[in-house]
Amino acid sequence: MKDYGLDLHGEMLLEEYNSQKHLFLLLKNVVVKIFSEQMAQSHIDLNAMEARIKREDSLAGKLRRKGSKYQSLRDITDILGVRLIAFYNEDVDRIAAITESLFDIDWANSVDKRNMHQFDSFGYNSLHYICKVPASLYSDPEHPELNEIRFELQMRTALQHVWSAIQHDIGYKSEIETPMEYHRSLSRLAGMLELADNEFSRIRNSIADYRRRMQSLVQKGQLEEVPLDGDTFSSYLALHPFEKLNRKIAAITQAEIQEASFDHYLRLLREIGMKTLGDIERMMSNNFDDAYKMALFQLGSTDIDILSETVGLQNICFVHILKSGGGKPGLIQMFNIINGMMPQNEALAAMVYEQATRLSFLDQ
Repeated sequence: MKDYGLDLHGEMLLEEYNSQKHLFLLLKNVVVKIFSEQMAQSHIDLNAMEARIKREDSLAGKLRRKGSKYQSLRDITDILGVRLIAFYNEDVDRIAAITESLFDIDWANSVDKRNMHQFDSFGYNSLHYICKVPASLYSDPEHPELNEIRFELQMRTALQHVWSAIQHDIGYKSEIETPMEYHRSLSRLAGMLELADNEFSRIRNSIADYRRRMQSLVQKGQLEEVPLDGDTFSSYLALHPFEKLNRKIAAITQAEIQEASFDHYLRLLREIGMKTLGDIERMMSNNFDDAYKMALFQLGSTDIDILSETVGLQNICFVHILKSGGGKPGLIQMFNIINGMMPQNEALAAMVYEQATRLSFLDQ
C-alpha cells in the first residue's frame, strides 16, 4: 500500500477499505439497478445517473484531514456515492420520496441543502441522503454486510449540476477570499440559473395543465374551443373520428384497415385552413358523403384488400380542396405535404382531379 503519511489508525482504515472494496462495488451495482428500475416504473426521465467508489488516494486525503472522527470504515458514509440528476425540481422531490419509501435513511447525517438559501449556494442546492439498503428490498445470503453499508445519495437538477461543475472547473469556493466583483458576477449568474430552474418547472406544469384541459374538452366534445395543435390532434385521433367513414370505404372491397401515421396530416389540415378541432368536424360532416362517393369511384372496380387508416381523412381533404377551388395545384400541394416532394405527386394530383370531374360535387 502506498505511503500516504497516515497515522496508524488511518492506515488500518485504509487497509480495511482495500479489503472490502469488492463489497462497495457489489453494492454500487445493486443500488444502480434499483434506481434504474424505479425511475422507469415512475416514468422519471433522468439527465444522468452517476455512481462511483471513492478512490484510495481520495479516501487517504480524507483520513489525513479528519480520520480521528471515524471509529471504523462503516462510519465513512460516502465511500459509495450515487448522484441522480433530474431535469426538474419536482422530479428531485419525487426521487426523494421514492428513496424514502425504499431505503433506510440516516436522517441525522442527511441534509437538504436547498433550504440553506445562501446567496451563492445554487450549485450546492442538492438533497444529500445517507442510505442503507434494507433486507426487505434486497438481500444476498453470501454478503449480508451489504445491508449494513451506508452510501451517499445526491439528488439535484441538471442546471444545479452544471453550475456546480463550472464552479469546480474555475476553482471557485465561496469561503476563499476573491475580489468582490467575482462574487457579485457569480451570484448574479446563480440567481439567473435558479430562476431558469424554477421557470422550466413552471412552464412544464403549465403545459401539463393545458394538455389536461384540452383533453377534457375533447372528451366532452367541445371541439370548437380546442385549437388544432400536435397535442390536441393526438387526443382527437384517440377518439377515432374517421372510423365510421373508414369502415364504409373498406366495405366497398371488404378491405382490411391497416394502422398508419397521421403525422403529416396535421400540417395539411393547417394548410387548408383548419384552426380548431371543430373545423375538422365540420369539414368531415360537410364532405362525408362526397368523400365516400369518391372512394367508391376509385375502388369500385378493384380488389384492393388493404387500406390505410388515413383513407377517410385523405378523401375528405380531396373533396374539401376541390370544393374550395384549389384544383390540381391544391392537390399537388396536398401530396407534397403527405408524401414529401416527389415527381409522382403531379401525376397523382392529375389522376384524382380527373376522377373528381366525373362526380357531381364539383358542380355544387
